[in-house]
Order: sequence, then C-alpha cells, then structure tokens
Amino acid sequence: MLNDTYQRSIDYLRISITDRCNLRCVYCMPEQGIPTWAHADILRYEEIERVVRAAAALGLRKIRLTGGEPLVRLGVVDLVRTLAHIPGIEAVTMTTNGMLLSRYAVPLAEAGLQRVNVSLDTLRPERFRAITRWGDLDTVLAGIEAAFAAGLTPLKINTVVIRGQNDDEVVALARRAMASGWHLRFIEWMPVGEAAQDHRWRAQVVTAAEIRARIEAALGPLEPVTVVGAGPARTYHLPGAPTTIGFISAVSEHFCGSCNRLRLTADGKLRPCLLSAEELDLRTPLRQGASEADIQALLQEAVRLKPQGHHLADDAYVQGRAMAQIGG
Repeated sequence: MLNDTYQRSIDYLRISITDRCNLRCVYCMPEQGIPTWAHADILRYEEIERVVRAAAALGLRKIRLTGGEPLVRLGVVDLVRTLAHIPGIEAVTMTTNGMLLSRYAVPLAEAGLQRVNVSLDTLRPERFRAITRWGDLDTVLAGIEAAFAAGLTPLKINTVVIRGQNDDEVVALARRAMASGWHLRFIEWMPVGEAAQDHRWRAQVVTAAEIRARIEAALGPLEPVTVVGAGPARTYHLPGAPTTIGFISAVSEHFCGSCNRLRLTADGKLRPCLLSAEELDLRTPLRQGASEADIQALLQEAVRLKPQGHHLADDAYVQGRAMAQIGG
C-alpha cells in the first residue's frame, strides 16, 4: 500500500484519457475551447495500461476515467475491458457529461465498467444549454436512464453549484434525485484555469453548508450516512430515502486530510493534487522504455510530493491548465 508523507493511503488513480470535449461548460472550458493536444502528445492506451499495471502492483485499487469527455475518444470500451482485467484493480468507473451515454452504457457495462458519475447542473433545458453551451438536457437524461438499465449503479449525479446560475435549483435537484434513484453530489465551484484569474470568483461560490441549509429548510433534516467509496463527499440522506445527498466542499471545508488519489493527465503528467500545479512527466519515460520499476518509482515520487492541503485560502490558484486538461 502506498502511504504519503502525511500517512494517507493512496489507492485511487484518476486518468484523463482526452482533453477534448463535446461541451463547453462555463466552469470548465472557455466557449472557444482550448488548444487541443496533438494525437502524439496523448498517452496511448497501451501506455495507460502499463501505468495501471504498475500502480496496481503498488496497491492502487480504483481507477476512474475522465476527460475532457472520455466517451469522445475512440476505443474507450476496449480500454475499460483491459483495465478491468488487470490483477488488483477492484473498480473501474467513469465520469461523463452523459451526451454519449445512451450509445455506450451497455458496451461499457459488458466490458467491466462498474459505475458512472454524470454531470448535471440544472433540470431546465434552456439553462442547461446556457451552462454547457452545446448540450441537450433530454439527451443526458436519456443517457442516465440507459446507465441505470445497463446496471452502472449506484449512479451518481455531480452538480457544480454557482451563485446566480443554478443555486436556485438545489432543492429541485434533491427532490428529483430522490424520486429517480440518483445519488446526488453538490460540488463547490473551484477556481481553475481562466476562472482563477478573476478574483471575484469567491462571490460565486455557494458553500456546502448553505446548500445543505436550503435543502433542510425545504425537505427536513439530513442524517449523516457512511457510504463505502463515497470519496470526498460528506454524505447524508433524508430519513427513509433510498438515495444519498453528498456535499463536496473543496473551498469552504476542504477534505485534503483524507485524500487518497493521484491524477494522470491525458498528456502523461502525474499530478499529486488537483489544486496544485506540481506535475511529474510520465510520458517521456514511458516512451524511452521505462521498466515497471521505473514507473513505480515515479508513482512513489508523486505520492511523496502530495501536499498536506491546497492553498485556496492563500489565493494560490491553479493556472496554466483548464479543468478539462486535468480531468477534475
């Protein structure tokens, strides 16, 4: 098992497989998009497989595929099948915007994908279009239903809450989640990329405490619940409700003390922390014939470099990469 300097066990690797996306969500990517990397700059699937095999031998057990939007990369089902059969890997999951999920839900489940998290920030079609710029709400809702039918459950919905854009829907989203069997996660908006350059961003943050208070005022007291694999979310449910409501409070009440993850970007950089610019180059050694032991040494170095926590409170923001280039 990998343990960092602060005695956190690291068993989770998030892998961005592409920087490309079929949406332009306002909190993730500029409307004009970002300069995309050349195909040669992106890790090949066999390179990702080598990294995961080395990581599994060190004790990493959970893989999450992200993007950009992972379903826009050709061959993603084959990658899932490969990763799901690596000894030691206990869970392969994915975060998606849901636009292509109807097409891929069954093949992904058959390949060994266990669960999906779907991004859904509003239940209003016109607002959905405004937030995602290119998206269609009905398409995503159909994808969610397809994921349920394929057994990609428990299905989690990720909602980034931004003041003045969708914070008036938190109660409606909670109601819809309970009625639909979704496990809902409200996420505080985080300044990454262009957003980090605007120091007015704090005014747009709706804290987890405020979101929870609004829900409790409308629906009643939330009770804490322990959920295996809940990640950074503090998880609750309404008495008698079959689903959960979680709060990811990266800004107002960070969860760095229990962080168990590393990130691998699509261009082959290991990031010890989402909200830090620290990176280790893995692509170059991979293409220079690095052995499994060499890869493991780099993974161990990334674990050693994990900071105790982020420094948003000190106005230390992530710049140089958009969220789509990190993988969230």
